[in-house]
Amino acid sequence: MPNTYRVVQWTTGNVGKSSVQAIATHPGLELVGCYAWSPDKVGRDVGELCGIAPLGVTATDDVEALLALKPDCVVYNPMWIDVDELVRILSAGVNVVATASFITGHNLGADRERITQACRKGNSTMFGSGVSPGFAELLAMVSAMVCDRIDKVTVNEAADTTFYDSPATELPVGFGKPIDHPDLPAMTAQGTAVFGEAVRLVGDALGIELDQVRCQAEYARTTADLDLGSWTIAAGCVAGVYASWQGLVGDKTVVELNVRWRKGQTLDPDWKIDQDGWVIQIDGRPTVRTAVSFLPPPDFQAETIADFMVLGHIMTAMPTINAIPAVVAAAPGIVTYTDLPLTLPRGLVPS
Repeated sequence: MPNTYRVVQWTTGNVGKSSVQAIATHPGLELVGCYAWSPDKVGRDVGELCGIAPLGVTATDDVEALLALKPDCVVYNPMWIDVDELVRILSAGVNVVATASFITGHNLGADRERITQACRKGNSTMFGSGVSPGFAELLAMVSAMVCDRIDKVTVNEAADTTFYDSPATELPVGFGKPIDHPDLPAMTAQGTAVFGEAVRLVGDALGIELDQVRCQAEYARTTADLDLGSWTIAAGCVAGVYASWQGLVGDKTVVELNVRWRKGQTLDPDWKIDQDGWVIQIDGRPTVRTAVSFLPPPDFQAETIADFMVLGHIMTAMPTINAIPAVVAAAPGIVTYTDLPLTLPRGLVPS
């Protein structure tokens, strides 16, 4: 395996910026190119685009030029997946680690097979993760390793997302819709479908065949207009979304991934979120309960809420970046945490 992995960064949005910053300081990674989705970013230094010192790498929208660099891996951070784009990259023999709502690819239907075929053609590998889903399920799988009987795996995520100003990702799950909108359950199921892929991942780790993967949803409304910065949720509309993704064997739920997101202080019912993070529980022998929360480091300086949100972008980016060596070494095809050795956080301790 190489001592240094040649990497192309794909897009420089919020997560992409954190990826670039991590790649730039990582002794085992070399940033050799960057794809710019926005025309106004083409021709600019990637460091400038990401708020750090110039890196001597210019962003481009010339895909063929980027593939001609023959990178070991593309770090793929768009908001949504583009199957045609991925097929082009993987067919060219370039591995991909992605944060774009991809865990197993089962939500893609026939497009999943297109990705698999592209991997075969290019002898390349596709891997998706993130902080949740992704890293959270890895923690659940590790937590279950001390049990000699496992009855159920549950991951509960709770977050006050009032200051997470991202209507492009939140409107599709039901935020802002009238509380009695008939299409809400279908919207939430589609908008959070990547958690269904994560249920399949945990089921695979347990070595079980799931008979059904389903989503059940609940909602809370705001009793007053809620100003979220770039958009507003009107009184009487959804400002709280609870989605429960369940994997069943027969009529028994064996894997359950629950997310509860709220906005503002006028919620009805007033869902209480004491602390953002996850509670992971393995019901079995023994029952294992793990609570995970996040704090900024002592030297972290945040002047705005947007500055604080950077921590979430870092946590989304790093599971895929740390997986690069394992993905490059993996067999061709779509791989998950169940296929890879433990992905290690090497090269991150300051010298």
